[in-house]
Amino acid sequence: MLLYYISDRTQFPGNEAERCRQLLTRLSEAMRYGVDYIQLREKDLSSRDLEGLARQLRTENRQLKTVLLINSRIDVAIAAGADGVHLRSDDVSAADARAVFSRAGIDRVVVAVSCHRLDEVRKAAHHGADFAVFGPVFAKGESEVAGLDKLYEASQSGIPVLALGGVTIRNAASCLAAGAAGVAGIRLFQAGSLSETIGKLRSLGG
Repeated sequence: MLLYYISDRTQFPGNEAERCRQLLTRLSEAMRYGVDYIQLREKDLSSRDLEGLARQLRTENRQLKTVLLINSRIDVAIAAGADGVHLRSDDVSAADARAVFSRAGIDRVVVAVSCHRLDEVRKAAHHGADFAVFGPVFAKGESEVAGLDKLYEASQSGIPVLALGGVTIRNAASCLAAGAAGVAGIRLFQAGSLSETIGKLRSLGG
C-alpha cells in the first residue's frame, strides 16, 4: 500500500516562518515513519522559496527512502535535487517532463499525474507516468465525486492509481478493495498522530 502525503503549510498556525517550520517538522516525521511519497505542493511560494524548502527537506532526510516530488515545477525539482515531479492532467505530458529532466542529465525520475476522469488516467498511462492520483473519490467540497466504481475503472488503466479526496483511515480499505495501489491526502497526514495514522493504514495491507 502506497502512502502519498500532499503538503499544505497553510493548515498550520502562525506566521509564514512558523508555518514553514511546522511543515518541515511534519514532513520529516512522515519520512521517518515511512511515507512512500511526499508532494511538495506549496503553489504560492516563489521558485526560490520552494527550492529552498525542498533542499532543506532533502538535506535533513537524505538517508531516508521517501520519494520527494515537486508540484508542477520541473525547474525547481531539478534545481532542488528532488526525485521527480507531480503534474496536473492538463500540464505537460509525463513524456515531455521526462525529456526535460533528461536534457538536464537526469534519467531516473518519478512522474505522477493528478487525474479526475478515466480518460486522464489513460492518457497519463499512455505517456509513461509512473502512477496517477485519482479523485475525489469521496465527498470534497463542491467537486464532483468520482466514487469507488470510477476508482475501480481507473485502476484498470495500466498504471498504479492512488485514491484522493476525502480518504480516511476508516474508508481507506474500500479504496484498496476497489483496486487502488494506495491513498493520498493532505489532512490524512497533517492532522493527528502520524505514527498512529501510518500504522493503521499499513495494517490494512496491500
